[in-house]
Amino acid sequence: MELNVELIRPRLGKYKFRDLTVEELRDVYRTFPGFIYSMDTYTFKDGSQKDLLNLSGTVPMKFQGNSYNIPICLWLLDSHPFAPPLCFLKPTDAMGIRVGKHIDAQGRIYLPYLQDWSHPKSTILGLIKEMVKKFEEELPLYSLTVADADRQRELLSYISQVTDGVSNIDVSLPSRGKVTVIGGGDVALACLLAISAKRAADKLVLLDVSDGGLKGGGAMDLDIFCIPNVQVSKDLSTAAGSKVVIMTVNAWSNAQSYLEVLQSNVELLRGIVPAVAYHCPDSVLVIASQPVEIMTYVAWKLSGLPHRQVLGIGCSLDSARFQHIIRTVTNSQEEAQAGWIIGEQGENKVAAWSEEDAANNHKSPTRLYPKIFQEQLANRTLEVMKGKGQRSWSIGLSVAELTDSIVQNKRKAHSVSSFAKGFYNIQEEVFLSLPCVLGSTGVYGNPQILQQNDTMNAALRKSASSIHNLQQQLKL
Repeated sequence: MELNVELIRPRLGKYKFRDLTVEELRDVYRTFPGFIYSMDTYTFKDGSQKDLLNLSGTVPMKFQGNSYNIPICLWLLDSHPFAPPLCFLKPTDAMGIRVGKHIDAQGRIYLPYLQDWSHPKSTILGLIKEMVKKFEEELPLYSLTVADADRQRELLSYISQVTDGVSNIDVSLPSRGKVTVIGGGDVALACLLAISAKRAADKLVLLDVSDGGLKGGGAMDLDIFCIPNVQVSKDLSTAAGSKVVIMTVNAWSNAQSYLEVLQSNVELLRGIVPAVAYHCPDSVLVIASQPVEIMTYVAWKLSGLPHRQVLGIGCSLDSARFQHIIRTVTNSQEEAQAGWIIGEQGENKVAAWSEEDAANNHKSPTRLYPKIFQEQLANRTLEVMKGKGQRSWSIGLSVAELTDSIVQNKRKAHSVSSFAKGFYNIQEEVFLSLPCVLGSTGVYGNPQILQQNDTMNAALRKSASSIHNLQQQLKL
């Protein structure tokens, strides 16, 4: 069966090399007769639009002995075949995009074949062949859980509007509200810049609460080098209306004992947190002050807010690194999502794995591997992580991720310092890092169920006991 050229040719009126394009489409149709051809409006990054021909369908491939059909979409520019097509994955609602060397988060495909495109040597069939070759090295898509699929549906709808040719759409980002960062040091500035870069807020406020009339170094620099939608202030009432308030302050103290240092931080928060709670009663407090578990508890007590509205950054950065290394080692998105770093930030943290979700009859990916493999993988990953440290910019990137999940109500799980009483035999009022789902009102539901073992339980109880003993000695 041949391609119905009479239907395609009239649509290519603005194509400079229509005959060459038609001949190539014939070759594609012979190999992939299931492809769908349509003229739609493509919206470029600068907002300009153009009516282009797109080809969409699936290409067969094999990965580790299994057969897959990968959905793709190719947009042919009006200068085809002398310019390379724009290539995208077209995942269904049940598929997630595995970002890699050749694929970005929006599913855009980048290949050396496209960079070296040269007619007549380069063709659509040659491009698809190269695409399959790269996909067989690294599978570009993975199956989403039901919860992940729900969270991605809205994003996929937006991307499909931009890349599938829907004309007259509003490509602006949805409203993301206001976020306030309190502090004037490197961590505060890193958080603010990371949130700005991620576009996780429409408006950002940096509240510099340092003593004296002059602003701190970071705040002063922002006054000099202005950033759009960023306000610098020393007035706590400026935080009013914020969806998220991030605390990065730490007291400078000449105290000799650890307890005296903690008490200095308590006094610093005492002058800030009650006012923040008054001006922002519906906001989520994210604590990045150190030690994060104790300072989160202090902020909760001083604010009078429900504990679900107060959380600490905890082991969120460590968990993200842990999952990234596992993903790299196992080439498995599912396995990585099941791994967590929990407990107390620092040397007492411990690796853990998600338990089988009995309620949804969902089998944890970690069940695919023997327990000894999990232990070896966790130990190796923790060794790799030892030298990483927590620099201000890495903390800022992690905080931006938490902020985005809250502001966008993503209902995404993060390992954060949350109220741990009643879980894993913890009886004390303490905040420890546990995998929790975050949304617009803070922590949703209970922490995720983890596979329990003696090492994990002992570490959590030990941290809870030591943290509680210090808390009891503070003057709140």
